[in-house]
Amino acid sequence: MSDIGVLTPEEFGAGRNDATAMGVARMLQEGAQQFDIIDSESDMSKHKVVILPDSIPVSEKLAGKIDKYLAEGGAIIASHKSGLNEQKTEFALKALGVKLKGEAPYNPDFIMPKGAIGAGLAETEHVMYMRGMEVEAEADSEVLADAIIPYFNRTYRHFCSHRHTPSAGKVGYPGVVKNGRAIYFAHPIFAQYNQSAPRWCKRLFLNALAMLLPEPVIKLEAPTTTLASVNEQSAENRWIVHLLHYIPERRGQAFDIIEDVIPIFNVEVSVKIPKDAKSVICVPENEHLEFQQENGRIKFVLPKLEGHQMISLNF
Repeated sequence: MSDIGVLTPEEFGAGRNDATAMGVARMLQEGAQQFDIIDSESDMSKHKVVILPDSIPVSEKLAGKIDKYLAEGGAIIASHKSGLNEQKTEFALKALGVKLKGEAPYNPDFIMPKGAIGAGLAETEHVMYMRGMEVEAEADSEVLADAIIPYFNRTYRHFCSHRHTPSAGKVGYPGVVKNGRAIYFAHPIFAQYNQSAPRWCKRLFLNALAMLLPEPVIKLEAPTTTLASVNEQSAENRWIVHLLHYIPERRGQAFDIIEDVIPIFNVEVSVKIPKDAKSVICVPENEHLEFQQENGRIKFVLPKLEGHQMISLNF
């Protein structure tokens, strides 16, 4: 059950796009978002938002399909080289509202969020470690965040002892651009998150998603280490909410392990439902939870989550 589709290229799984795929999956999971992995042949109309992460080339056929999807009320988020034509010479996806000028001349540079795109972040410059694209916003587009340039690129000619040169405080080019129901990030935020997990990359992305999808399937008031999924069991006329809270730890060199189950308490849950519910029950304990219904959502509090909990929403 998902309102979000993540578009992957044909070579997914061959190693080339694994970093991007892992980055977008982790961001969505940590944001308690429900999503499907789709390809260019999938039916996009099933999803309210389609994400093109970092390096999705767009053919003329795919551009037409996405334009039709947007015209019918869909929304997209694209980043870095996604939306470029197959030759990477210009944006085939005109709906993004940006023109290509080339690779960003500075790396690292900084993002200065403003307004809704910066919710939950300090009003300061956030370093973007991976090189982005230099774009120009079209006249009807809105720049949600500027890219701020450093004093110079860190090279043997101009050296700074820190990991990156400090900001010069000057706007260089757009960092995040909104055009209607399309939002474009100039940086490879998903590959960057997979590499070093900057909180600001995830926060910027989830804020953009909230602008396009204000009513997701599920909302949680819980640590980002909590995973959530919602499954429909139509024959039983119920939905099952799965909540998991396990924290893997790299104690050895080969892989992550989970040894300690750390409980969390009073987890607030809100689920978008298509009809009235008659009961909310913890399974298999058969413990009934109090709930409220308003504005197409059902809200309840799980007193304790210790590892895994199933909750049945019965209609």
